[in-house]
Amino acid sequence: MFRALFTAASGMTAQQMNLDNVANNLANASTAGFRRRRVQFQDLMYQNSVAPGAAATQQTVSAGLQIGLGARSAATEIIQSQGDFDSTGNPLDLTIKGPGFFQVTLPSGEIGYTRSGAFHLDSQGNLVTSDGDALEPAITIPADATAITIGSDGTVTVTQPGQTQAQQVGNIQLAMFQNPGGLNSVGRNLFMPTTASGDPIVGTPGGSEGLGSIEQGMLEQANVNVVDEFIQMIMAQRSYESNSRVVKAADEMFQEVNNLGR
Repeated sequence: MFRALFTAASGMTAQQMNLDNVANNLANASTAGFRRRRVQFQDLMYQNSVAPGAAATQQTVSAGLQIGLGARSAATEIIQSQGDFDSTGNPLDLTIKGPGFFQVTLPSGEIGYTRSGAFHLDSQGNLVTSDGDALEPAITIPADATAITIGSDGTVTVTQPGQTQAQQVGNIQLAMFQNPGGLNSVGRNLFMPTTASGDPIVGTPGGSEGLGSIEQGMLEQANVNVVDEFIQMIMAQRSYESNSRVVKAADEMFQEVNNLGR
């Protein structure tokens, strides 16, 4: 019965973390480029009263008698499915259609990676994120530009007064990873590479590296399905409730044992 108490408690703790993850997914349902996470669980160690495969007799082998000690949350997996596209009409809103990440230069000098393509111009005309992190490689838009065009291959051209032809001012490059699920989420729509993700593979959008193409005037929404998250929330709640009933049942059995001597 002691074992039942702690086993059920481990299940309740795991479902608490599961609910925390669902809450974060729902909280970011309107965050551009957000990637939802899914909690992965593992069973804990087992106590062997009879080891599986032990000889029961000279002719038979025992199936074993093992009692598990509960569950734990082992990892949170980043789901990399494409989110829906939202047409904004803003020429600086960009979407990656397919795999890949935008590269931005952080204040520390490191390169961060993001799926959010909501860019703006700073006081120098550089393309930056809402936090002021500059796109890498840097793209500078002339102050007198009357139109900005960004091709599916990342080519950035502008139209200036008195000119009949558009002028190219830069090329956007994207990065991809062998294992994007191994990236480290650091907040602010940013990911950082880890040994699990591997080194970034940088190339031209839509090129031979397998990177996605760029769509101008659109934003990728979070890949959170609100209905699925509500289902996960209900399942977590029911699992937590079931484990709490095990705790209650074990407590009632203890109470019966304590009353035997009275």
